[in-house]
Amino acid sequence: MVKRSFVFAVPGDLATPTGGYAYDRRMIAELERLGWHADVVDVGSDFPHPSPAARALACKRLAATPQDRCIVVDGLALGALPEAARDLGATRKLVALVHHPLALETGLSREDADALRQSERDALAAAHHVVVTSATTAHLLASDYAVPAERITVAPPGNDAVARTPARHDGPVALLSVGALVPRKGYDVLLAALAHITDLPWRLTIVGARDRSRATAAEIDATIVRLGLAQRVTVTGAVSDARLASLYATADVFVLASRFEGYGMAITEAVAYGVPVVATHAGAVPDTLPCGAGILVQPDDSVALAAALRSMVGDDEERRRFAAYARAAAARLPTWPQSAATMSQVLEALT
Repeated sequence: MVKRSFVFAVPGDLATPTGGYAYDRRMIAELERLGWHADVVDVGSDFPHPSPAARALACKRLAATPQDRCIVVDGLALGALPEAARDLGATRKLVALVHHPLALETGLSREDADALRQSERDALAAAHHVVVTSATTAHLLASDYAVPAERITVAPPGNDAVARTPARHDGPVALLSVGALVPRKGYDVLLAALAHITDLPWRLTIVGARDRSRATAAEIDATIVRLGLAQRVTVTGAVSDARLASLYATADVFVLASRFEGYGMAITEAVAYGVPVVATHAGAVPDTLPCGAGILVQPDDSVALAAALRSMVGDDEERRRFAAYARAAAARLPTWPQSAATMSQVLEALT
């Protein structure tokens, strides 16, 4: 088979253990199966706040890509490079892949958020098409970033069929939370909520890269000690795919206290394993979590989160009921071949 080629530009190491990079890796692999070949270009790290040297390097590497190929650029970099986006859009078919708007990252100052919003708005204006991971993000880009709806395609993260482990009936309830240790994931809220339910039998495992915000990782460690949760909370850092699959398979409840999610891949991964979910009404989460598969509360509300966790942890029947909905919903989750077919259609239309 003669493969069609395109360029996929990513900021830094494609093997980085976050949901966005996992999406990129899997999309590339699935497109290969559909007859595409991706030339992966690393445009450098430090995004979305590149130094002048990192910005110059990224622009140089993007400018060196072949002009006769469609180029997909991960939004973590593209949103910070409006000048490169204008050059690419003038000479190539440019596709922006937006996982979530950069300005909605938690912890930014008003000035930084406004600057990122304008930068990403300018970059997206140069793109011939924009691929997003959720309908929520599509709506945000159309309403707040002036991207015409007809230039936006939703290609949600896919899921694989997995083997499920029968629910345990002894020992503490196994809670699992997955996501990089950054302010947006709301681990401070989760720990505060758990401090309210120490009378119940539970243990929490937090899985996520610690190097995205070392200050946040240190704060989480200190909070665990301060709240007296050191014997009940384990922070693993990033783990292998096999280890993560094992943790999902043996979890009783998945919990995510995010302040914003452009999709929430970890939620659908939990549902794929038949694990009930406690999460927040944050960004695309209400659309990502299948109806009946869990409980949603408002972001930054540790009291409401504690109440939802008390219900899920303290009532075996309630937990089993939500787990049954999750198992039923698993078969209806989007698949990676479906998402790759959607991306392939975008590339075909522009090639």
